[in-house]
Amino acid sequence: MAKTKKSIYFCQNCGHEETKWLGQCPACREWNTFVEEKVTPAVSKTVKECREAQAVTLSSIETDEDDRMLTQIAELDRVLGGGIVKGSLVLVGGDPGIGKSTLLLQVCQRLSAMGRKLLYISGEESLKQIKLRANRMGEFSENLYLLCETGLDIIRRIIEQQKPDMVVIDSIQTMYNEEVGSAPGSVSQVRESTNVFMQLAKGLNISIFIVGHVTKEGTVAGPRVLEHMVDTVLYFEGDRHASYRILRGVKNRFGSTNEIGVFEMRKEGLVEVKNPSEFMLSGKPEHASGSVVACAIEGTRPMLMEIQALVCKTNFGMPRRTAAGLDYNRVNLLMAVLEKRLGLQLSNYDAYVNIAGGIRLNEPAADLGIVMAIVSSYKNRPIAEDVIVFGEVGLSGEVRAVSMPDQRVSEAKKLGFKVCVIPEVSVKSVGKVEGITVIGVKSVGEAVSVGV
Repeated sequence: MAKTKKSIYFCQNCGHEETKWLGQCPACREWNTFVEEKVTPAVSKTVKECREAQAVTLSSIETDEDDRMLTQIAELDRVLGGGIVKGSLVLVGGDPGIGKSTLLLQVCQRLSAMGRKLLYISGEESLKQIKLRANRMGEFSENLYLLCETGLDIIRRIIEQQKPDMVVIDSIQTMYNEEVGSAPGSVSQVRESTNVFMQLAKGLNISIFIVGHVTKEGTVAGPRVLEHMVDTVLYFEGDRHASYRILRGVKNRFGSTNEIGVFEMRKEGLVEVKNPSEFMLSGKPEHASGSVVACAIEGTRPMLMEIQALVCKTNFGMPRRTAAGLDYNRVNLLMAVLEKRLGLQLSNYDAYVNIAGGIRLNEPAADLGIVMAIVSSYKNRPIAEDVIVFGEVGLSGEVRAVSMPDQRVSEAKKLGFKVCVIPEVSVKSVGKVEGITVIGVKSVGEAVSVGV
């Protein structure tokens, strides 16, 4: 008797299931996210068919340093927490053409040269296309195997036969499971395909990288549950037309999150940027108002970046505010603090605030830099080239402490800065640093009087 198919509605945002279409998802409260898909009921297994499992104690599990594979790409190893963990499932997302496939092919090049057995499975490119891209990167070892296939049953069989050390799936949206009746790239296909790869990774102790396309909102296409199933989620950021790329770890079960790796796209592939602070400050204008250097902490790494502001008289009754790389509401809040605490008449001025280099910054330590840049542009007075600032600004105009101030000051000293304006409460923890003057401020008024 043929299996009957029924329709189930899936939420594209969180994967919630319903038997009928709903305008709003009851789980994530998003609107118009339900899509209809045909689902074939799975055949239930008997108790004898189920695999036997045993509970073990924590002390009986042995781990060693060999559980991680170093890729010899320091920026990627940093984001992964010290290398690729065996048996892990890693999701790499990013805009089309930003360099996801290029980076993973470079990882295959490095690991295959070290004697590792690798399998690169592509559902989007032919073997000749991969070969043309590989020729630009240099020589590859014979330990790298290529496969162009989208059928999940064939891929599973080849992985079980080859038993490689690492597998790359490019991309998860092209994989097709015959047991699922919907089209490739749908919610059901992406979820079920990821579940199969997760079982292969854990059962065979194989590290699997899966490439995921992103939506116009910047999230991985498919159900949100996809990010919960994998061990690590990496996002590629940056403009694909620019030379730099930022790889950010937003989830990592084997290391810290919010670590970033900085790369530069060249003809031969992605090249590591050893000193991101120097890279971000390249091209900084001299003696220009509205420009200040601030320090942010990305994971465990201090990074210096230039904050630019342009404040000009508005021609309309409603002033315009624009924030690129910063939180728009945070910029409005800080401008309100300047109006209330310093008496600046900003309500008649347009304000444009930008992070040079295209990086996105959400850390509160950038507050003081934003304030200094806005006041500098408003008064048309440039800030000295050797001054760096960081600190959180409260609604009362006070400058509050931030984390790891000593590392921020040390990074500023390495790049030749002579004056560092920091919160007063952080001066004691920083101490005296030779070669750089540390100035503590309690309020935005003191900071402006020192720097502008």
